[in-house]
Amino acid sequence: MAKILIVYFSRGGNTEKMAEFVQKGVNKEGIEGVVKKVQEVNVEELLDFEGIIVGSPTYYGTMSSEIKNLFDKSVKFHGRLEGKVGAAFTTSANIGGGNETCILSILEAMLIHGMVIQGSSQGDHYGVVAISSPDARAKKQCEDLGKRCAQLVKKLFK
Repeated sequence: MAKILIVYFSRGGNTEKMAEFVQKGVNKEGIEGVVKKVQEVNVEELLDFEGIIVGSPTYYGTMSSEIKNLFDKSVKFHGRLEGKVGAAFTTSANIGGGNETCILSILEAMLIHGMVIQGSSQGDHYGVVAISSPDARAKKQCEDLGKRCAQLVKKLFK
């Protein structure tokens, strides 16, 4: 059975809430969504999933050092994540707080791994953004992101 890893770092709990909403969307599509704090992820686990969705708070317009550390460790698997589905989400304190650049920093790492990125023609195009605690809009978009990633995993891996 195909699986999607939803890995996140959260200091205040907002990114963690978003990860749970993403998981709900993944599970609605009949794909197993596994939510893990980045501190609990062994880099070798990335090979066990058909999709990887990464969530991070926005720190100075980029991903947290904890998420960056996971990508740095993943270098030893360069080429082995090719074709896996990837997506990203973030939280930020402000509307113009670097949210999109944070998501792009995550997507850049995924693209270098050769992953297939799931974007959206509606709403948050690059990945879901929440300002502080995720509101009803962010919750819906997180669930939609999970669904779209699960649908893409089904198309590519079933």
